[in-house]
Amino acid sequence: MADGQSSSRAATTERVVTDRLTGLALYGIDPVAYFTERAPREGLRDYELPWAGATWRFLNEGNRAAFMRDPAVYEPRFGGYDPIAVGEGNPATGHPSVWSIHEERLYVFHSERNRARFAADPDAAIARADGQWPALLATLVP
Repeated sequence: MADGQSSSRAATTERVVTDRLTGLALYGIDPVAYFTERAPREGLRDYELPWAGATWRFLNEGNRAAFMRDPAVYEPRFGGYDPIAVGEGNPATGHPSVWSIHEERLYVFHSERNRARFAADPDAAIARADGQWPALLATLVP
């Protein structure tokens, strides 16, 4: 999946970033796999779960069950929006291939540049995003 394709297909008014053509969160990537496989892995249609206005896909039943037990652990922070952009008050969609786990939470980024900015001081980036998120969230469709 090319980055250009992702951004043009992303819904930027939803609370959870979804592919507007398929309704899939993370473009069909299994959110649990970032933690278990330490890599993005495409989920399967056989293991889908509707949650938070999107359809989530998983590699297997165990990953789907883990997500069902505690989605807040596995879903990307800020609904899949780039935390650097969120900190600037901009709902830029993250790409599932540009990601990081910090303190056992998943973050996805719009660009490698933003991931590098995040990596330089993740706690400050998260604090800025946390400060902007409530106002930004109010503008997004539930």
